[in-house]
Amino acid sequence: MKSALITGITGQDGSYLAELLLEKGYEVYGLIRRLSTPNISRIEHIFDKINLVEGDLTDQSSLNNALKKIQPDEVYNLAAQSFVGTSWNQPVLTGDVTGMGAVRLLEAVRYFCRDARIYQASSSEMFGKVSEMPQNENTKFYPRSPYGYAKVYAYWACVNYRESYNMHISNGILFNHESPRRGLEFVTRKITDGTARIYHGLSKELKLGNLDSKRDWGYAGDYVKAMWLMLQQEEPGDFVVATGESHSVREFMKLAFNEVGLNWEEHVKIDPKLFRPAEVDYLVGDYSKAKRALGWEPEVNFEELVRMMVKADIERLNHR
Repeated sequence: MKSALITGITGQDGSYLAELLLEKGYEVYGLIRRLSTPNISRIEHIFDKINLVEGDLTDQSSLNNALKKIQPDEVYNLAAQSFVGTSWNQPVLTGDVTGMGAVRLLEAVRYFCRDARIYQASSSEMFGKVSEMPQNENTKFYPRSPYGYAKVYAYWACVNYRESYNMHISNGILFNHESPRRGLEFVTRKITDGTARIYHGLSKELKLGNLDSKRDWGYAGDYVKAMWLMLQQEEPGDFVVATGESHSVREFMKLAFNEVGLNWEEHVKIDPKLFRPAEVDYLVGDYSKAKRALGWEPEVNFEELVRMMVKADIERLNHR
């Protein structure tokens, strides 16, 4: 039986990946930080099928102990300070967790289970102020946030460890991917939760920032399949995972409100405080390498994704 360690198992991607690996017969371990109130809502339904290990990307000894004990076949590094907005307020923490945390994990694998295959969650935010459309594996990085440049550091660390120590390490450059399990601080979930609240009469307005930002939005459940496929290849590599379509925040918002028969203009207020110091205006990914080499392509389209998220939030608030 294969075994896998997932850092960030309590997050959106971690929970979907854990489900996928369990379906494939893996022994699944999850690294979890010690919190006074554990955040396990996304993995409660599989809690008795996975093994949780205490550890933190900012603490080398906890990573060493985890890798030494588990000896996993595969390691998926999904843990990060992953919210771009917060990275402006906490740039040092973001660099320590998202950037240096990846290096600590690479060191732990190198010393204690060198043959383990590693997946690093890279991000389209590394492209930032884009130099070409669409973005592929060779597009120049120009990050526009502390989160973006921390991810660039982790990306190049993985390339260096792969080339210097002959380790099987793949970077998945994932474009935005959403689901009903997305955190409420992310704009897509903020929109679907806000829409559901207005529909249920729990609130009257929704405050948003830049409606013209365009993103390549896919479904997280599809994207974790690409992560797994990368580690099944004989040779490691770097892969863009995207849908090849870009949609604005405005389009997402209109679809969400249309889903419940409401006019968004009566409820949405633009709040200048929600604009970022440096915006990333337009991201769209070219996933042709992933399609060719991994046989991967997205299954859930943009409209289906918005519908799925709105329905889930309406259902969740039904029980309030």
